Amino acid sequence: METYIYEALFLLFQVCFISQLYYLVSNHSKLAYYKPLRDLRKVNIPISVIIAARNEEANLKANLPLILAQDYPDFEVVVVNDCSSDGSDLYLLGLQANHPQLKIVTVTEHPRFKTGKKFALTMGIKAASHEHLLFTDADCAPATHNWIARMAVNFTTKAQIVLGYSPFYKTGGLLNTFSRFETIKTAVSYLSAALKGDPYMGIGRNMAYTKTLFFSNKGFASHMHVMAGDDDLFVNQNATADNTIIEIHPDAFMFTAAKTTLRGWFRQKTRHMGVGKLYKAKHRRMLSWDAVSGFLFYILLALCVIMGIEPLLAFGLYLFRLLMQILIYSKIFKTLTAKDMLFYLPVLEPIYYIYLNVFGLIGTFIKTAQWK
Repeated sequence: METYIYEALFLLFQVCFISQLYYLVSNHSKLAYYKPLRDLRKVNIPISVIIAARNEEANLKANLPLILAQDYPDFEVVVVNDCSSDGSDLYLLGLQANHPQLKIVTVTEHPRFKTGKKFALTMGIKAASHEHLLFTDADCAPATHNWIARMAVNFTTKAQIVLGYSPFYKTGGLLNTFSRFETIKTAVSYLSAALKGDPYMGIGRNMAYTKTLFFSNKGFASHMHVMAGDDDLFVNQNATADNTIIEIHPDAFMFTAAKTTLRGWFRQKTRHMGVGKLYKAKHRRMLSWDAVSGFLFYILLALCVIMGIEPLLAFGLYLFRLLMQILIYSKIFKTLTAKDMLFYLPVLEPIYYIYLNVFGLIGTFIKTAQWK
């Protein structure tokens, strides 16, 4: 009986190995060999940058001037001041006096219902003057003065959705290192899927789409009852192989600060992971099996080595997968300006798969009640 159990465990380990290798070679390799446009073409598509901000006075002071100073001929910045109780309103009015391209939309508390980010964004989209919309958050800073131009040039194609990349600042510490690693692993997954013709999510800190697409698909109506998901659920429901493109030139990055406390990080990740259950069924299956097979791969590897179940072969398969990861991820991490993350891969990836499974379960049962 013990022999059969050992054989079953090793067989399951091999299934997980093959599954992980499939994701790596079939999906992630597409991103490794994708070359972003090097020379920036001149483009003059009118762009509306939309930012929903609640009590973000400090972040608006730090980052909004960088967006208003973008080197682009025709753009406006729509800031939705969503029920703020700090000095955001006075700061925005003062800034508007010297920046006519800044448009302010004010949302006030309603006695009968609590507004959320989706409501604020909808008000911003309605107020936007232009067809092409570019989204970010108040706590984000563009990597360069060409952020708008880099994102906008993609609308010269048939694209209606542009998926960008938003890394965290490198500040040191375990939490920051893992947050940066988790962010790049998430980006590898959703950017690769888009290149493969099956886009399933985007990040609201750096994403663009058309006003026509938003209103023709009734905006956030189908998931307005869910506090999070203004970015990934919208993409999951409306992105196709034909209407979606990615932009990963370093000039187009949108940087932000990672959470510095476990409490803040836990709250953020619970909110993000809670919307996964509303993805399309095929995407839920794909992401779930990636998380489960990755988790089991490391658990079963440890069992094989400890219990002497073909330990040399098991460790050999692990090394083969790691080598393939290094070959493929070295190109991706270089493009995404995170080469140092490759060094942490053997240590952080097992933790990453534990995180995916734990927060996947938490997100299934916990409902987020607020966005700020």
